Amino acid sequence: MSDVAIIVLTALVGVVTGILSGMFGIGGGVVAKPAIRALGATPIAAVASTLPAIIPGAVSGAMRYRSEELVEVRVAAWTAGAGVAAAVAGALVADAVPGDGHPLLFLTGLLVAVSAYRLGKPVDAPQRPAELNVEGTTDAGPRSEVHRAGPPRREWWRCAVVGIFAGAVSGLLGIGGGIIMVPAFTGWLRLPIKAALGTSLACVAVLAIPGTITHAVLGNIDWLYALPLCVGIVPGARLGSRLAIRSSDRTVRLVVGIGLGVLACVYIVGEIVAIT
Repeated sequence: MSDVAIIVLTALVGVVTGILSGMFGIGGGVVAKPAIRALGATPIAAVASTLPAIIPGAVSGAMRYRSEELVEVRVAAWTAGAGVAAAVAGALVADAVPGDGHPLLFLTGLLVAVSAYRLGKPVDAPQRPAELNVEGTTDAGPRSEVHRAGPPRREWWRCAVVGIFAGAVSGLLGIGGGIIMVPAFTGWLRLPIKAALGTSLACVAVLAIPGTITHAVLGNIDWLYALPLCVGIVPGARLGSRLAIRSSDRTVRLVVGIGLGVLACVYIVGEIVAIT
């Protein structure tokens, strides 16, 4: 396949990646990796080359959520701040893992499968309906969920724990960390699903930066794939964010759960076939 064809197809992959990124609250790397692998990228290049595109895509999506007041700024600040050093450490470890990137892609598939299961589960029926929506009012309208477990938990140490884990995963697997943060935000921090998606994207934009720099220094990024992804992902992320915001919380959970489940199967089956 010629370089021109690779560039055009990768840009189209970027648009699709951006749409799914905006809808799922993830950076998009987890979506783009199987596609650029199919276009000829090596496993380690697939791990590293999606990181540069994650940054503009996540910024674009997060800005759309922020305009609807669906980004928890305090949670994002503590989470991203704690995860930066962990992202660098994860990227350094990734370069030392044997297997030319295959084990990392297989691990990505397993994490996506877990996230799909956790996000696809319905929220418990409300017990105290006045306690949870993204503005903190008693309105339980289409922009928020009501949780039986209680109000959101925004303690700095909870956010820091999520950030360290997500940052390490971001650098190690070349993803934004959203597949860790979205389930953690909805489950452990009890954020409504749309606030979790928007806050995750804001964190992803920060956590992808140190991983990108580290992988670039190590020479793992193939810019033939990275640059076209950057071009395509921004408009896609805006569209995906808009679709998620306009949908009901139940629909968002169902779409995210099914979409990530399909991605998990693609990862796992693809890597099993590649190593056999």
